[in-house]
Amino acid sequence: MKAVRFHQYGNADVLRYEDVEQPNPGAGQVRVRVAATSFNPVDANIRAGFMQGPIPVTLPHTPGIDVAGTVDALGEGVTGIQAGDQVIGFLPMAAPGAAAEYVLAPAEALTPAPKSVALSDAAALPLVGLTAWQALFEHAKLTAGQRVLINGAGGAVGGYAVQLAKQAGARVIATAGPRSSRRVTDAGADEVIDHTTADVVATVSQPVDAVLNLAPVEPAQLAALLGLIRPGGVLVNTTVWMPAPTDEERGVRAIDVFVRSDAEQLSHLVELIDGGELRVEVARRVPLAELPALHADAAASALPSGKVVVTPGA
Repeated sequence: MKAVRFHQYGNADVLRYEDVEQPNPGAGQVRVRVAATSFNPVDANIRAGFMQGPIPVTLPHTPGIDVAGTVDALGEGVTGIQAGDQVIGFLPMAAPGAAAEYVLAPAEALTPAPKSVALSDAAALPLVGLTAWQALFEHAKLTAGQRVLINGAGGAVGGYAVQLAKQAGARVIATAGPRSSRRVTDAGADEVIDHTTADVVATVSQPVDAVLNLAPVEPAQLAALLGLIRPGGVLVNTTVWMPAPTDEERGVRAIDVFVRSDAEQLSHLVELIDGGELRVEVARRVPLAELPALHADAAASALPSGKVVVTPGA
């Protein structure tokens, strides 16, 4: 089969589109014929060698944490899934990924794919959708009537976070640049602040119950967001390389989120999609052979705003 792998850490040039042996599922695993994976910034960090501590991959390594595809073969002991099922999942980060024609996946990581979107486009959901869900509801404990500031809402996580927060009945204030402001508004934000021209802290006129930070801001900017949060509120931060500060005097907590795979939560997100309550947006679709160029575009900050899916069959 064809796959993209890197045999050493480095820049995008280390990625190779090559022939590899098709894997066979072990106990508890299924083999998935990949319809698509997606690009996530963590893929580039793993490739560059920046994540060797928390995500110790074995070289050569195939990237691709998200998967959408069709079950092709079952390993011993797998129940509840059959060959031919269309599935999506968030794969173990240290295992060989889905930038290939076939990938092995733990059966418990998979959930039936949404029926209302193209199977390949469903690869845009798992990691970023789960990040948004866990940040808002597990960590921020967001409820109806609360005010939430989503800082950096123009990215892929932000698109889901705005939709989910609005659906939960929160008032959503979002920051976005000119390229993504319309998309953030369409996702349901009540107020969009252009962070390229406005001072976010000065523009938010009333305290918020929670801040969800998705942007790689400077530490001083992250600390300034604390002042927008009411006493007893929470700052939830997904840029885990820069720990979020707390304000103990006012009881403002800070939580750094590292997303985890959760098939039950993912199944709920699929229900929302098929119920018309959550939109999957794909900014760009590229064939697997062009994944090295995609990584190079990411390094040059040349990716479109939103999610990019990668399709072996393209």
